[in-house]
Amino acid sequence: MHLIKLLLPLHDNRNQPFDRAVFQVVRDELTEAFGGVTAYFRSPAVGLWQEDDKTINRDDVVTFEVLSSELNETWWTNYRKQLEERFRQDEVLIFASAVTKL
Repeated sequence: MHLIKLLLPLHDNRNQPFDRAVFQVVRDELTEAFGGVTAYFRSPAVGLWQEDDKTINRDDVVTFEVLSSELNETWWTNYRKQLEERFRQDEVLIFASAVTKL
């Protein structure tokens, strides 16, 4: 079993919030593809990363989680590219971990 996590920004690079409908599309797509999804909206996480020696960037992010018995890396790579376009991001982070369902 695999736990796949996606981090999506709440705002674009001009600090304008994305419409909630954009996130609903992601929820619908993941539910259709995997039979369910968990989305964390109420307490957005804060992502920080160092761009260079002097610049630290910040994003408020929403986390989506999916459980899948198989990890189709090609599907996820293609989906990540779609999300990068949709959210106008240089990079959307998607992580996968092997987990044991108890």
